Amino acid sequence: MGDGGGAGAEAGTAADTETGTGTGKGTGTGAGATLAGDFLDAAIALLSEVRDGEAGNVRAAGALLARTVAEGGRIFAFGAGHSSLPAQDTVYRAGGLAVMNLLNVPGAVGVDVRPATLGSALERVSGLAAAALDSSPARAGDVLIVISLSGRNALPVELAMNARALGLKVVGVTSVAYARETRSRHSTGTFLKDHCDLVVDSRIALGDAELTAEGVEAPFAPASTVVTSALMQAIVAEATGELVRRGVEPPMLRSGNVDGGHDWNARVMDEYADRIFYR
Repeated sequence: MGDGGGAGAEAGTAADTETGTGTGKGTGTGAGATLAGDFLDAAIALLSEVRDGEAGNVRAAGALLARTVAEGGRIFAFGAGHSSLPAQDTVYRAGGLAVMNLLNVPGAVGVDVRPATLGSALERVSGLAAAALDSSPARAGDVLIVISLSGRNALPVELAMNARALGLKVVGVTSVAYARETRSRHSTGTFLKDHCDLVVDSRIALGDAELTAEGVEAPFAPASTVVTSALMQAIVAEATGELVRRGVEPPMLRSGNVDGGHDWNARVMDEYADRIFYR
């Protein structure tokens, strides 16, 4: 994460695809012991780990979102580099809450600028977070979800610090392992996790690569996007259920590719127009 065509013309033979050389968390014990299978096994193991180990934090995050919606607040999500992908996945999403908004920091996504390394550089710029928040519609009583795999750079740390100073509640989705095994790049020596009202640990190991293989000099196959996106959807799912328990109809979006979807979405977005900032 920002915190963070094939070379062969022909497909491999059946014999080629039956032998994987991965030595990561995956066991490769499925129908074919392949690197693809090893990666999927590793991702499944991580998903099981966060399902069991972070269940309480996910429920608490969902309850916070639901309470905010029920009380008229707004919800924002931010991630830089590849950490922006799980944030984007919850915004204007079929099956998602219409009130999820992206907190935009121009250039921080990384892959949409040239050079792409500019995005990583911007994460380390102190003061950018304050400017981004000051120019955003976020206000006291809202919730900001800050997604950062390492949680060590100035931008996510200062977003959390400044958001709380403005009266927002902050949920951090990060790997606590990075705080144990790396040094902060912020002047305070702190990490994202140190400035949140609630932390959801993605349980991703340092380096974010699940596999190693003979002939490949670096670990490969990152799973943080899979796991963090799943955590974000789990939080939204919990928020949806909590809204129902509070007697509030969840402002859900439907797919525009099913009959009636556009009319449904137009109604929901009109009803919550004061809390939607992506249209």
